[in-house]
Amino acid sequence: MRAPHDTLTSERLVLRRYTADDLDLLVRLHSDRRVMRFAGGVHERSKTEAMLRERILAYYDQHPGLGIWLTSERATGAPVGMHLLNHIRDDTVIQVGYLLYPEYWGRGYATEMAARLLRYGFGELGLPQISAITDLPHVDSQHVLLKIGLRRDGERHFPAYGSDPLAFFTRDAASWLAEHPA
Repeated sequence: MRAPHDTLTSERLVLRRYTADDLDLLVRLHSDRRVMRFAGGVHERSKTEAMLRERILAYYDQHPGLGIWLTSERATGAPVGMHLLNHIRDDTVIQVGYLLYPEYWGRGYATEMAARLLRYGFGELGLPQISAITDLPHVDSQHVLLKIGLRRDGERHFPAYGSDPLAFFTRDAASWLAEHPA
């Protein structure tokens, strides 16, 4: 895999690596009950700080090109949340995902950047397959995953995410790129 981008852009958004200075932004995201309803529940500051250090910042060097990134509006620089292209925790499956601050819901931001991450993952990184997981009742997120061209592939259990089965979506590079030419 090639070296990661410092930033990745779409029409209205820009992704950049998190830094230690972004802890308050991540805490704000992880402490909102609406955001975290389907993402493991609200996290205390100490848990979010450990996640930033151990699962976000360290991951960049361990897995070049992949990660969890801060998502901001290109026009204003306002942080809108996060997007990710990384391993499902404790697994080899590469996933796309997102969490947005509630005031940015309904603007198409999750869809726009998740689609850009598929193009980046398949086209630039050469990943053979990208997947996604959501809680079964999280139909809004499932709708986004279908819009970006992933396909529902039943339910799967990932122990790191609890005992409940999760909706599993996936797509291989060849079929996605054939349907989404540059």
